[in-house]
This record gives sequence, structure tokens and C-alpha cells, in this order.
Amino acid sequence: MSIQRQAIIWAAVIGIFILMLWLLKGILLPFVAGMAIAYFLDPLADKLEEYGLSRIAATGMITVAFLLVAVILAIVLIPVLYNQLIALIEVFPSLIQRGQDWLLTVGDGRLGRLLGVHGPDVEKAISESLVGSLDWVVNLMTSLGLQGLQLVGLISLIVVTPVVAFYLLLDWDRMVEKVDALLPRDHRDTIRSLTRDINTVLAGFIRGQVIVCLVLGVIYAVGLTIVGLKFGLIVGILAGIISFIPYLGTILGFVVGVALALFQFAPDYIQVGFVVAVFAVGQFIEGNFLSPKLVGDRVGLHPVWVMFAIFAFAALFGFVGALLALPIAAALGVLARFGVAQYRKSQLYLGSAADSAVPSRDTDS
Repeated sequence: MSIQRQAIIWAAVIGIFILMLWLLKGILLPFVAGMAIAYFLDPLADKLEEYGLSRIAATGMITVAFLLVAVILAIVLIPVLYNQLIALIEVFPSLIQRGQDWLLTVGDGRLGRLLGVHGPDVEKAISESLVGSLDWVVNLMTSLGLQGLQLVGLISLIVVTPVVAFYLLLDWDRMVEKVDALLPRDHRDTIRSLTRDINTVLAGFIRGQVIVCLVLGVIYAVGLTIVGLKFGLIVGILAGIISFIPYLGTILGFVVGVALALFQFAPDYIQVGFVVAVFAVGQFIEGNFLSPKLVGDRVGLHPVWVMFAIFAFAALFGFVGALLALPIAAALGVLARFGVAQYRKSQLYLGSAADSAVPSRDTDS
């Protein structure tokens, strides 16, 4: 079979897979989440097997421990987070109004001259800008919710995800062996090398970044609570979760945290400085200890590429796309580097240099 025909067949297979993914995106969330959990916990199951446990015993122990921790965290954190979220929603209009008043008074009219408007037009411009930004955030959250949890249902997510994770974790090595047995013989070694590189990227980034998010979430939540910020717990946890996208969690958490601190503590700017210090400490620990040790530079995923992939796949496939974004981005990154390497070896890149590099045959008889 020619290379062109093979390329057509594989392109058709990938196209059908993407189409099915798009058509079934409304029911995929618990299965994708279960697969992510199984992938994350597979090294732990392998380690327990090395200590003499069977695969089913290791899987059962991990599943019970995981569910126990999840239930304890839910019992302890969910009521507090719910109360803080409701209070934050209630105070948010006042926060917007206070921010608007501050913008109107800042600079004794210099803002109006900067915007090119005067008097009542300044208030109108600021109000429209704030309302537009607020509408964009609300629409974004609503779209993610409609395409994610609301379609799948919270009950199915809670019930189905642990079951899927258990069975995938139990059969993970067996599934890998079956997929490996189906690889085309002519390209088996190349595909194995590419999948190893993809797994290295995923293991280095996703598993490392999850731990970074957990640590940052704890640092921000505990730190902001200690300095007395009213909504410090929920702001810190959300900042930690969003830190899965490099830099974005810290930036958003910092902006929201400082805005809340100004609303709560001003004109006591020392307290506001404490809030800034919490994020500075978190960023120092993350940049100098967590990311270099847990993620490292070997993963080859640029933060801009990570952000683009998450937002692009979330726009196309909703919350499921956000979960699939990093594995697909990692795979595309590895394939792109492989393609560039092949291109640099090809005659298309080398041109006449490729012919001159080939030694001439000895014509002496």
C-alpha cells in the first residue's frame, strides 16, 4: 500500500473520530474525567503491584482511598465554599459600583481626557465597559455550564466517573498491550517512539501541574484566610484550580483578590499589601521550587500554546474539550516536532545539498 493511500486512510479515521467526539460531546464528560483519573493514578497502581499486590487489589485500594479523600473534602469544604460563593455573588454588584466610582474620581478628570470624553460621557463609557466585561464573563461561564455539567448532569458525573475510572485503572496495562498489538508493523517502532514522547509530556506536565495546582490552592486559600480576606477561601481555591493554565490562575486570583481587598480594607493599604504578599509568596514558591521540580522544561509545552489549546477546545467541545485539550495539545506538539525533524532531513529542506552530501560511487574496477 502506498504512503499516499495510508495517509488518506489515517486522515479519514482521525476525521471520523473528531466527528464522533463532537456529536457525543454531551455525554462524554464522565468518561473523559474517568480516563483522566485512571491515567493520573496508573503509576501508583504499578508501584503497588511492584510491592506484591495484585492489580485488582491495588486498584481497589486506590479507588477507596481516592473516594474517601473526595468525600471528606466535600463534607468539609463544600458548605464553606457554597456560603462564600453566595455571599460573593451578593456583594459583586456593590464591588462593581465601587470600582466604577473609583474610576470616575481617579486622576481628577485625567481619565476623561485620556478617553477623549468629558462629564457624563465618562460615566457612560466606564459603565458600558464594565457591563460589557461582566456580560462576557457571565456568557462564558454559562456556555461552559450548558455544554458541560448541565447536559451530562451532576448525578451522572458523580456516579459514572468513579466506575469508569475503576475499570480503566484495572485494565489500563491490558488495554495498552492490545492497542500496541494493533499497530501497523511497518511503522510500529516510530509510533511507539512518538507515544513514549507524548506520555513523557503528559506525565511531566499534567501530573506535575495537578500537584502544583493543589499546592498553590492551599497556599492561596490558607494565606488569604489568615490575612482576613472575606472570600479568601474560594478565591484561593479557584486561583489554584485555574493555575492548571500556566500564569492565568495567579493573574486572575491576584486581580480578584486585590479588588476584594481594596473593597474590604481600603484605606488600610497595609492589609491590601498582605493580600499582595500572599500571591507573591505563592508565585515565588511555584516559580523556584514547584514547577522546576514537578513539571520541568522537558515537557515542551509553551504556556501560550496551553492557553490557546484549552480555550479553543473548550469553544469547540465545551467542558469536555477543556479536559481533552492538554492531551491533544501534547500529542500535536510531539507530532509537530517529529514532522519538523523529518522535514529537516528531507530533500525538500536540504535541496541540492542533499545530493552533494551523497558520496559518489567508486567507478574503478
